[in-house]
Amino acid sequence: MALQQTVTIDSIDVVENNVLQVRQRTDIFDDVTPTNMIASNYHRWTLCPGDETIGQDAKVIAIANAVWTPEVIAAYKASLPK
Repeated sequence: MALQQTVTIDSIDVVENNVLQVRQRTDIFDDVTPTNMIASNYHRWTLCPGDETIGQDAKVIAIANAVWTPEVIAAYKASLPK
């Protein structure tokens, strides 16, 4: 029996200070019955305004580009402790 794996970004949330919370879901399926999910696993990470987005999913990049205006990035950086 071989297993099949799918990886998707299933949640992108904009939270306080326009920080992005990204959730990636990995599903494992039995290849004999492809609708039979055996397991799921979640991985989360955050991106702060102005963070590098190279290598991120296209949906994450699109949201970051829409939300992170120069004013938002400047306000975020000004809110950090000095």
